Amino acid sequence: MKKKSRNDMRVVRHERLRRTLAGTAVIPRMAVYHSLSHIYVQIIDDDKGHTLTAASTLEKSVKDAVKGTCNLAAAQVVGKLAAERAKAKGIEAVVFDRGGHMYHGKVKALADAAREAGLKF
Repeated sequence: MKKKSRNDMRVVRHERLRRTLAGTAVIPRMAVYHSLSHIYVQIIDDDKGHTLTAASTLEKSVKDAVKGTCNLAAAQVVGKLAAERAKAKGIEAVVFDRGGHMYHGKVKALADAAREAGLKF
């Protein structure tokens, strides 16, 4: 038997998590993903299958604000930016989808920054 990679196991955890999480137009899903180089957040309406807003470290404003693109400081900036964009679209509450990652480190920093910026979850 072949051993599954770390990313394969993350995908398994994410699929298990997604069985219970779903976003609607009223309370969309805030999906977090981070690679080794960048952090991405999407706010998604799963009923329609549309991304309502997104933020990531690929954006020039985020790159200018922090030194690295995949560290705690970058996660905080992306979380705050995602929350501000959601509030601008009239979204007050979301369902948090950690994407199969542990709720620790970058994922936790991003969530805390989004909460401080006014999102409820």
